[in-house]
Amino acid sequence: MAEPILSIRNVTRDFGEFRAVDDVSIDIQTGTITGLIGPNGAGKTTLFNVLTGMLPPTSGTVHLDGQDVTRFRPDALFAMGLGRTFQIPRPFAKMSVLENVMLAPLAQSGERLWGPFFQSGKMRDQEAAIRRRAMEVLDFVTLAPLADNAAGQISGGQMKLLELARILMGDPKLILLDEPAAGVNPTLTKTLIEKIEELNRDGKTFVIIEHDMDFVMQHCDPVIALAEGRKVFEGRAEEAQSNTVLLDAYLGAQVE
Repeated sequence: MAEPILSIRNVTRDFGEFRAVDDVSIDIQTGTITGLIGPNGAGKTTLFNVLTGMLPPTSGTVHLDGQDVTRFRPDALFAMGLGRTFQIPRPFAKMSVLENVMLAPLAQSGERLWGPFFQSGKMRDQEAAIRRRAMEVLDFVTLAPLADNAAGQISGGQMKLLELARILMGDPKLILLDEPAAGVNPTLTKTLIEKIEELNRDGKTFVIIEHDMDFVMQHCDPVIALAEGRKVFEGRAEEAQSNTVLLDAYLGAQVE
């Protein structure tokens, strides 16, 4: 089997005496759509925060494409091709949808102190190229008609599509989605799923936290489950439905 795109080894994350993630080891294979499931408080989002550099692990390692990235910052991981959305979208509410997407690329000339003074031509050319790319991405996620709308005025489902658009500006190879279907109406959920599957066919790998089990069973393979911070299941979606340890975890039984 080829080397996994993401390799998590014995990752633990403590908050004082509370252990949110407990010795988790997972390999994510290139080209898969992996579902990450488990009851509330299982440690799923904390694990995402560790994987994306928002929290350092208490112990353990994370490798991206074979490189140890355990304590890399989120911007460094984004530059390496690891993108992530949040359960609650975080757009710049007063900026337009287009402006939110244009902010995503790293190391823009206009961000440097001397850029507007000594590289104005380069800055204008770069901004025009970013604007063209941003409109292409917005068209892909069906948000182009809302490009000039304030990001804080679009629907919750549209905000989730906007988060995906912002990530796509970095051309990621691995995308972590935190409950993309939560609070989204069925029409936009269908659009989101179509875009995920299209991107997956184009070679992008996904790890998706999701509580909608119909979503997971129909679109994720493999499925990995956490409970009380520990990995309690890894396998095919249909196997998860009859796994007694996983069923007990959802019903609130103590994980052995």
